[in-house]
Amino acid sequence: MPALYLKKKYLYYFGIIILLFIGVYFLKPFEHLLHSTRSGPGPFGPPPGPPPSFPGEHPSPRPQHPPIDIVSIVLFLMIWSLSTALSIIKEWRTTLERASKAEAEKAKAELAFLKAQINPHFLFNTLNNIYSLSVTKNENTSFAVMKLSNIMRYVTDDATRDFVSLQSEVDCIGDYIGLQRLRLNKKTDIHFSVTGNMEDKEIAPLILMTFVENVFKYGISTHEFSPITIKLSADEKTITFFCENKIFPLQKRMERTGIGITNTKQRLGFLYPNKHLLNINNSNDLYSVLLTLQL
Repeated sequence: MPALYLKKKYLYYFGIIILLFIGVYFLKPFEHLLHSTRSGPGPFGPPPGPPPSFPGEHPSPRPQHPPIDIVSIVLFLMIWSLSTALSIIKEWRTTLERASKAEAEKAKAELAFLKAQINPHFLFNTLNNIYSLSVTKNENTSFAVMKLSNIMRYVTDDATRDFVSLQSEVDCIGDYIGLQRLRLNKKTDIHFSVTGNMEDKEIAPLILMTFVENVFKYGISTHEFSPITIKLSADEKTITFFCENKIFPLQKRMERTGIGITNTKQRLGFLYPNKHLLNINNSNDLYSVLLTLQL
């Protein structure tokens, strides 16, 4: 099976099977074995000869062997079927392992591609914020550059891994919010809170940052009061993230379907299969995100 059939050498394989079947059919190995066992010497000498015949009696005819050795054929078919089944099952398992490995490699490649999209997108928005500070010659420009340096170190070093410490993600969010505070006016009210134990917990990098970015991208107005709420809590087995911002008339026509949200949903599916719950609500002039991750 492995040498011929599984390598698609069907002609050789079935030719050998037919030759073996013909050999078993004509050689009758089981019948010959049974006959030699019956005619062999017993424990007390050779077997007795045929019973004596009396005058006028005709000797009984010698029993004839069946023309087909059914037992040999059945044994041959059983062994052939068993060997075929074992070979096919082994090949099936090997195929499943290869498919599983290929799927894992595909998911890993897609995840790497998603990260490559997120990081430039994130840095591009942050650089725009610092540029606006430098144009207005804001005295906090150097402070913003330092915050950006911390964020870039996190994005280029830590965020290259599949999981980072939760505290690193929280620090990155804090630096990003600090950058946003420098360019916002008093009409924007930011409530940022972190509760629970952040130690000894890991999270996929930049998962939360995508939603934080969108809060400041869509939830700020220079003319109206802009309340922003960002909350993060962690307990022994779950991480809960919540953010909310007001929807302004101009932004109602803007759809939040950029690279960030789409990629984050895909990354959640890759890294937290059946271990996350994402609820995005857009009603009552409020846009809110509630994300729960199981550790």
